[in-house]
Amino acid sequence: MNHRCPAVLVHGWRSHPGIWNRLAPALSDAAVPFWNFDHTAMQGAGTETIALALRDYIHAKRKETGYGGPVDIVCHSMGTCIARYLLEVLDGDAQEEDVRQLVGIGPPNNGSAMAELFNDPEHGPEVIRRLIGVFVPEDYDPREDTIVQEFRPRSRTVAALRRAGTRDDIAYRIALGVNLTANPAFFPAFGGRTWEFGPDGGWRTTYAGDGIVPHSDSHLPGAQVDVLPADPANLTRHPEFYCHTMLPRNPEVVARVRDYLAVSSGPGVRNPPRR
Repeated sequence: MNHRCPAVLVHGWRSHPGIWNRLAPALSDAAVPFWNFDHTAMQGAGTETIALALRDYIHAKRKETGYGGPVDIVCHSMGTCIARYLLEVLDGDAQEEDVRQLVGIGPPNNGSAMAELFNDPEHGPEVIRRLIGVFVPEDYDPREDTIVQEFRPRSRTVAALRRAGTRDDIAYRIALGVNLTANPAFFPAFGGRTWEFGPDGGWRTTYAGDGIVPHSDSHLPGAQVDVLPADPANLTRHPEFYCHTMLPRNPEVVARVRDYLAVSSGPGVRNPPRR
């Protein structure tokens, strides 16, 4: 009998459910059921609205399948913050949502340095120009983007997540890309580097990121972190696989996520405590 938790897949900002087209077959092969949440029709909506839609989707899938046990949630990028907002801010006190693991792939847990950079009067226009067709559409205006404004590091949304904190009943896991070999082909728009806030509060670039999200944005107390590739030689063969937009389709990331989820969870079976 299959006691594996269903995996709820949550895509990121300006993305789509097709981003899971490499993970989905791997989960099927491992007999892990999955529910693919689609919020592409909610562009322009805020964090709380999308988080409530995610809650309703999970409840509807439970009713449809008759499944009442814990689920795992796998997210890319900003999708992680949507799921965290549901679990920690909206459901944090009640803890009615039964979730075993939350897996974030390239998540901006502390707010997005890129969101702030988009709004920077000095650097923003050039950064956006470099990302047109790669990460943002033509004529992109961050002032009109609700999610980008809500995930600037000093926003009320990020402050709400910080106040709520993580939940002790959920195991948090993070998968990150890193440019170990300083290969400019890793993310050509920025020569293989990632923008981040420096210790002095100013801007700098680093190889400790995936081209869009620096590791400092992803840090989450108590989370298990896998920084990939495990073998630097992979950056010679396929450096682009480890940048932000490709991480959910990266074979190494897919294998790690599959292994996280392919753990049987019968009645009373939970992950060990995170702390």
